[in-house]
Amino acid sequence: MAESIWPTIHAERRALADDLAELSPQQWQTPSLSAAWSVHDVLAHLVAAAKMTPLKFIPGLTGAGFDFHKYMARLVALEGSGGPQATLETFRAVQLRETSPPAPATTWLGEAFVHGEDIRRPLGITHSYPLPQVTRVITYYSKLNALLGAKRRIAGLTLQASDTDFSLGSGPVVQGRAISLLMATAGRRSVLDELSGPGVQVLAERP
Repeated sequence: MAESIWPTIHAERRALADDLAELSPQQWQTPSLSAAWSVHDVLAHLVAAAKMTPLKFIPGLTGAGFDFHKYMARLVALEGSGGPQATLETFRAVQLRETSPPAPATTWLGEAFVHGEDIRRPLGITHSYPLPQVTRVITYYSKLNALLGAKRRIAGLTLQASDTDFSLGSGPVVQGRAISLLMATAGRRSVLDELSGPGVQVLAERP
């Protein structure tokens, strides 16, 4: 399974690095869709994740008092300390790595897609994602509540993609492009106006 995932992750990293190559200093500080993080912060997070291994993760989490968000904030500060251009250079240097914190590989596929959009959307950058892999991540997220709360968020709803043959769940329909459904599943409320159907209002009322 990992063989089919990592080439996609590598391609997404390369595409994102290319998209960010000409950003101005002001653009790097644009608020991302990931709460409290700038565009630069999200890229620093992606660098940290690419460098991470299970052996590094556990001691680091322990040192942060088992507070996952505190640990992530420390890593973002560390990886972003040299400034945006240095972070981008490091991101290019690690783009072919296949290491990660301990979690199923689909987690990192989701990170590439969701954080790619967290960065691109506020900057007005569009990108075409591989639809079979996007719907794979939606299905994966639909079974999880940890960190994202996705299972609770979309419970009792039908997610229906308008750009590929994909439908998930039962109940009031939420329809839209697969990437928009993924972002909504991940809790990015700013995409709700891209969706249609009676289930959108239900989704809007959930955290």
